[in-house]
Amino acid sequence: MIAAKQTTDSGIRDRLIYVCSLSKVNDIVSRVSASHLITLINNEAMIDTPQCIDNANHLRLAMNDISEPAEGLVLPNHGHVSELIEFTKAWHKQAPIVIHCWAGISRSTAAAFISLCVLNPGADELTIARMLRKASPSAQPNRRLVSIADQILTRNGRMNKAIEDIGQGVLVHEGAPFSVSHRIG
Repeated sequence: MIAAKQTTDSGIRDRLIYVCSLSKVNDIVSRVSASHLITLINNEAMIDTPQCIDNANHLRLAMNDISEPAEGLVLPNHGHVSELIEFTKAWHKQAPIVIHCWAGISRSTAAAFISLCVLNPGADELTIARMLRKASPSAQPNRRLVSIADQILTRNGRMNKAIEDIGQGVLVHEGAPFSVSHRIG
């Protein structure tokens, strides 16, 4: 079940950001009639674009869930985050966007947080982080992704501090799918 506050106003519901694990992506994309998909996963596990999504609306970011360099693994970098930011800016917000990684806990929640900061440039980072925590008790946003975004978006450390302030979250093997509105406030 998707933990989200649904509303009878389909205009609001249609502009939700959904976050899930790899095992749930096809179900969520289909169920919410998503128009856009962001995949943050290692290259070996990269998925094909679901048939209901235009290939141009699927951002594939091949990286491992690490925050420090490790031999044989792909460290999230400025290029990944820049692509994420540009893709988020281009999202038309007429239908949901789904963001997923392997477990729906770290890379995908970082991408959701970053996307919310991009879509709400005047919003307080801690307010956004708390909204994320409320929607997902297990969210543990990848700190490297957040740190790079903080630099690119010139948030002066506020994004990093907000994620630090919400804490680690509940430990689970796979996060429950959740959604948040693209608008803060």
